[in-house]
Amino acid sequence: MPVQITIIGLGQVGTSVGLALAAHTDQVRRLGNDIQPNVAQKAQKMGAIDKVHYNLPSAVAEANIIFLALPLDQIYATLKIIAQDVKEDALIVDTSPAKVAVAAWVKELLPEKRHYIGLTPVFNPLYIHEQAQGIEAARADLFKKGLMAIAAPPGIPGEAIKLAADLTTLLGATPFFVDLAEVDGMMAAAHILPHLSAAALINTITGQPGWPDIRKVTGRPFASATDQAIFQNGAAALREAVLLNRENVVRLLDDLVSNLTSLRVDIAQEKTDALKIRLEGVLERQKKWWQERSAGDWHAVEYRATELPKSGNMLKQLILGVRPEKKKKER
Repeated sequence: MPVQITIIGLGQVGTSVGLALAAHTDQVRRLGNDIQPNVAQKAQKMGAIDKVHYNLPSAVAEANIIFLALPLDQIYATLKIIAQDVKEDALIVDTSPAKVAVAAWVKELLPEKRHYIGLTPVFNPLYIHEQAQGIEAARADLFKKGLMAIAAPPGIPGEAIKLAADLTTLLGATPFFVDLAEVDGMMAAAHILPHLSAAALINTITGQPGWPDIRKVTGRPFASATDQAIFQNGAAALREAVLLNRENVVRLLDDLVSNLTSLRVDIAQEKTDALKIRLEGVLERQKKWWQERSAGDWHAVEYRATELPKSGNMLKQLILGVRPEKKKKER
């Protein structure tokens, strides 16, 4: 009998998960739910899910895996609705930028023996600059040539971690393991800070007295730095991400202000050589990052050494009752 995965939230990530799993329907049955019924219906027409379930509690009642692909501000309310209907030993995963908070919510709201693991997908570099949003941006290969950070709270059974790793492999991503606090710090730097920088930039420029004329000459620099995709989950989700991850965010904002202050000093004091060195260094680091990110071969740059789990073992265990061979306990 196939493993049931219920995908709640059928935007770019949720629908892409379903599309990626379309090649494994012999192993996985895909149910979907979205707050907008027409979006869920479209996801089904695209072949991302096998069935739409409009009632949340019934959608998760038989699920082995519940995949929350939701804006952060919707997760707590969703967990509260489904809490008593999640079956024992089910795995709840999410893609939010505040894993410590979500892990605490799961512990608070759900009965025991329901397991939470945070997932952080890193998209295929082909789609980094894509302008489409929501379900229109869903792709079957969205996770290929990318990583999937797997963050589990202490005490989570090894079988649940293995299942999350197997799911990651089926999606086409390479799993690597981090703790909850570490991934929150990474997300604050890689996702939340760029959002806040764009917000500050928009406020600064649109607040200028000359904005009515400035807006007429805006072009690629302004558009790239303030891309609407940055805010696709809405202001409420960004607010929650900032406040739930505030210690990391405040530290990074302090660093950003420090960098801007140093840049301002170089400009104000006409430090031509220092300014040249500073800007050349920035361009070099950006170029190096993009080359590495495009290649996606992080082991080659010693990003993180990870023993990759064998694909399908835990899915086979759930479907056929076949247990993987036991390995020596890692120290």
